[in-house]
Parts: sequence; structure tokens; C-alpha cells
Amino acid sequence: MNTPATIMPPTVLAQDDRLRSLRRMKGWALTLLFVVVAGLGLATVMGEHGMWAWIKAFCEAAAVGAVADWFAVVALFRRPLGLPIPHTAIIPSNKNRIADNLAIFVRDHFLEPSVLLDKLSVFDPAMRLAQWLTDPARVHNFVGTARKIGLQAVDFLDDAILQQAFKTLVLDALHRWDAAQSAGQVLALLTREGRHDELLNLALEKLGHLTKYGKTKAKVSDLIARYIKQEWPKVSWAFNLADQVNTIDSISAYLANKINLAMTQEFGDILQNPNHPLRISYGEGVNDFIHKLCVDPDLGQRVQEIKVKIIDHPSVHTYIDGLVHEVKDWLRRDLTREDSRLAQHIQSSLMEIGTKLAADPELRESINGHVLSAAGELVGNLRAGVTEHIAQTIKDWDETKMVREMEVNVGKDLQYIRVSGTLVGGMVGLALYGLGSALTSLMPHIR
Repeated sequence: MNTPATIMPPTVLAQDDRLRSLRRMKGWALTLLFVVVAGLGLATVMGEHGMWAWIKAFCEAAAVGAVADWFAVVALFRRPLGLPIPHTAIIPSNKNRIADNLAIFVRDHFLEPSVLLDKLSVFDPAMRLAQWLTDPARVHNFVGTARKIGLQAVDFLDDAILQQAFKTLVLDALHRWDAAQSAGQVLALLTREGRHDELLNLALEKLGHLTKYGKTKAKVSDLIARYIKQEWPKVSWAFNLADQVNTIDSISAYLANKINLAMTQEFGDILQNPNHPLRISYGEGVNDFIHKLCVDPDLGQRVQEIKVKIIDHPSVHTYIDGLVHEVKDWLRRDLTREDSRLAQHIQSSLMEIGTKLAADPELRESINGHVLSAAGELVGNLRAGVTEHIAQTIKDWDETKMVREMEVNVGKDLQYIRVSGTLVGGMVGLALYGLGSALTSLMPHIR
């Protein structure tokens, strides 16, 4: 029976590759050190003359360079050979200082409002957004991903426990909601600067328009006739004996005309006169009602009771449950289809926005201005917090783990320095030996 292969995550594989590369370069650097040390020993045995003198000079300087660079590289991460040598294990010993300096560097170079705003202004966010939104392939992929996420969200909300928890959360919030205060604030906003007068004018104009219709007059006349016959049957009976039944209808029509005329005139007076008593009374009544909504505990309690009755009524719960199920079923059916109407509508709307944005430089300039303003304010608010977060996060790192991670990521390049230091040291040794030999040969002639 074959054992299934274990699939390693990409991050683990990448770290393993870096670790192998680091070990390989350490091996090359150490091997090169052994080679030059062996060459130094062999040249010493063979004597300091001829070619062996040059080999000794190269290997001696190369060995010094290799050991010096090994010490420097190791001293960054730990104490060489575990010895308490001053100014070694630089990274773990200065972790807090490194954390503070790195946080300050990020703050000053990435979170400086002026720097960030300069980069954002060059980036032109509005134009980039317009280019993105007018690319059909990108928008199609985005909407497709959003459609799948939406379908998952609908399925997620199918859980009965989640539904009940959500419903309870909403109902609790509604019960805590001060409906009277909210209504008072909304009405105060709606009536600011005399907006309620505009509503009264509109209502009066509509009523005055209705009173001019013949159908309205006929309905008023019919109501008056029925009222007379119902409330004063003896009067109606007397007219019937006199064979003058139509007289009641005539009186009703006459009264209806008079009422309509009086109402039309009254509506006109109210519309034309801003100081009409009825208008003033209406304004005072609205303001008084708004004030009571905000301060009158009795009225607030009555509003609260009405709100609770509505919220807790079984028919309301049944209606909401049915509506939620219908909406979810429709969303599920629509989002399941590749040609989802909702997705198509979103896609066409996004592309329309992109086209409009690309064609309107003033709109882009306005959006860029708002983006820059919001970014500046956001950075100003988050700058100190992000800086502190970066510093504290690094300070909380385990020293051993931090050193290992840094060594795995940059250690390979540092091992190249060891190799280069060995070879450069050897070349410097050859140069110095050659210079010394040249000076020695010139000394007799100088004398």
C-alpha cells in the first residue's frame, strides 16, 4: 500500500530552500578557509622561497580575512564561540533599539502625511479607478468573485442558530432604541428652515385643486344628502309627502358648492398669507410636538409602548421571517446562475461609473481631493498607533526565532562576504608581499 506524499505549504518549502542555500554557502566559506589554512601550513613547511613564498603570503592574508569576516558575520547574530566578547550578538542585544528605529523609519518615510499625499497625488487614484472599471475582463472577474462570496454568505445565513442569534440581536437593539428621541431629532431636521411650511403649501395646493373638481363636489353633495336623510328623517319624510324629494338633493348641492368655495378661498388665504393664524398655529403645533417628543416622558413612554407592540407582534415576526426566506431564496437562485441578473447589473453599473469617471476630469479631481483629504486625516490619526504597533511587535518577538529568521533570509549573502573576504584578503597579501619584495630589492641601490 502506497503512503500518500505529504504536501508542504509554499512558505515552508521556501524557507527550507533558503535554509539549504544558507548551509551550502556556509560549507563553501568553511571549505575555502580550510583550503587556505592548509595552503599556509604547506607553504610554511616547504620554505619561504620562490613560489611557496607567494603561496604563503596569499594563504596567510586569506586566512586572516576569512577569520575576520567569519567573526563579523557571526557577531551580527550571536556571540562567536559563545565568548562574552563586547559588541557581539548585535541584533538580539539591540532588538529594542532596532524595533524603535525601524518603527521611526516607517513612520517618517511611509506614514509622513506630506510624503504619502505627494505619492498619492502622482498616483492619481481616480484615474486608476476609472481605468480599472472600464476594463471588462477585470470587472467581470471581480463581479464573479463577489458573486461566489455572496452565495457563500447566503448559505452561511442558512444556519438556524445564526438566524436566531441575528434576529435576537436586531430585536434587542430595537427594544433599546429610543424611538421618541429619534423621531424628534428627525422631525427637527425635516422642519429646519421652514421646510414644514413647504409641506403645508403642497398639501393646501393639492386640496384646493381637488375642491375644484365636479366629482369632489358631487361626493360632498351626496354625503350631505345622506346625512340629512339619516339624521333628520322627519324632514326627509315631509319633503317626500310634498313630492319634493329632489329638494334635498338641491339643498345638498347648494351647500356643497358653498363649502367648496369657502374651502378654496380659505386655502388661498393661507397660501398667500405667511402670517395666517392657521399657518402660525400649524407651525407652533409642529414645534410643540417635536419638543414634547424630546422632553416629555409621558409621550416618550407612549411612543415606546407603540414601538414595542409593533416589534413584538407575532404577525410582524412572521412577516419578517417570510420576507427573509424569500429574499434569501431569490438571491441563492440568482447567484447560482452564471448569468446572474444581480451580477450583470453590478457589472454594468461599475463599468458605467468607470466610463463616467474617465470622461469627467472635474469629477476625478473632486474624488482625488477627497481621497487625499481622507488619507491625510487617516494617516494623521493612525501614525502614532502604527509606529507603536510595529515597535512593540518586534520587541515581543522571540530573540532566537528572530535571529534565525533574519539569518535564513540574509545569511546566504553574508556567506558570500566571507568567501569574498577570503579571496580579497589573499589578493591583498599577494600585493603586500610583492610590494615588500620590490622595496627589498631596491634598498641596495638606494643606499
